[in-house]
Amino acid sequence: MACLELDSSQFLLNGDGNVIGSPFDIQLECNSFTGSKAVQDHSRYTLPSQCTNAPDPPPLPGTSYGTHRTSRNAKACRCVPEEIQDFWDRMFFEAYQYDVRVLTEDGNEIMSHSCVVGIKSPVLRAMLEEAKVQGGIRHILIPGVPSEAVHVFIRFLYSSRFEQYQMKRYVLHLLVLSHVFSVPSLKRVCINQLETSLLSPENVVDILQLARLCDAPRLSLVCTRMIIGDFKAITQTEGWRVMRQANPSLEQELLESLVEEDTKRQERARRLEENKVYLQLHEAMEALIHVCRDGCRTIGPRDQTLKSSQAVCRFPACKGIELLLRHFSACKMRVPGGCANCKRIWQLLELHSRMCSAPETCHVPLCRHFKEKMQHLSRKEEAKWNLLVSKVLESKATTSSISERRKFPSLKT
Repeated sequence: MACLELDSSQFLLNGDGNVIGSPFDIQLECNSFTGSKAVQDHSRYTLPSQCTNAPDPPPLPGTSYGTHRTSRNAKACRCVPEEIQDFWDRMFFEAYQYDVRVLTEDGNEIMSHSCVVGIKSPVLRAMLEEAKVQGGIRHILIPGVPSEAVHVFIRFLYSSRFEQYQMKRYVLHLLVLSHVFSVPSLKRVCINQLETSLLSPENVVDILQLARLCDAPRLSLVCTRMIIGDFKAITQTEGWRVMRQANPSLEQELLESLVEEDTKRQERARRLEENKVYLQLHEAMEALIHVCRDGCRTIGPRDQTLKSSQAVCRFPACKGIELLLRHFSACKMRVPGGCANCKRIWQLLELHSRMCSAPETCHVPLCRHFKEKMQHLSRKEEAKWNLLVSKVLESKATTSSISERRKFPSLKT
């Protein structure tokens, strides 16, 4: 918290989870205000026409269509000219014909206008309605935060402006003020400032607790991810030690989140490894068909002569399949499963037969043999092979889609 120059004692939590010395222990019953806007209906004019089949004229300006179109364009135009912001800044600093005095805990006064602060904050409006009037001036008190922070807060209500050094110094106070007095625009600014530039391992634990108190779920999530990502270093900070004493339930929750994230990381690594194996099996199936149908290196195609000139093979698993086939053809241990290499090629041949859609014309050995063998397998064995086939096909489809996205990183419409 040192980099934000905040007195962290104002936001410490006791054993019950309440704020110690909370500056905003104000219970107000805010009155709801509904404004009504009178819209004058423009009369329609019917012009005489000599042609009875003429189409109806378009609606005149001021109809419901025109009102809807105007409001939509007004929402789309959100750029406020500098002159307007300068005007509101000048109105705040000069306090011309002010009618409210905002008192701070250290005795300072900030002159403002009830019509401005009441519109921007429903909580301040309720306080103004209950405030006593002395000489035509209403007095309200905002305790618990430095007067400079209150000054920045009131100025933001006027012109939505602030100085960056003030935001860096009082961002947590401003976040609390925006939450307590219901100013969502200022809360968004504070959250954005914290997420982009003001979070650090030293203050992230304190900001996480404040984000939960101020109903800032996105900021809370960002803080939690930062703590989990650099857990070892953050547990050595002063903020973590204070949090362990004041809010042990939060420590337990963060530890559980760390365990959950580690479990997800291991699960992702396991899935990536499985997908790698399935992809290798798919490449082996392609190489097996290639060797038996076209021939490659030292093995010729089935029922044909090996060509003397062979182009560079584009199948990465072709060399391994070629070695397995040569061993399988010369191995003296004919019992399936007796030799490890023979067992491997038997499994590849059986997997191919389950993926092959044309066994009558297939060049891979024993394809029809394994097709007939499928009819005598148990349901358990059948389900196991079907799952393997689906995983192999899915791995290839996933890899192809990723390759297409990398090939076309940005498509302009």
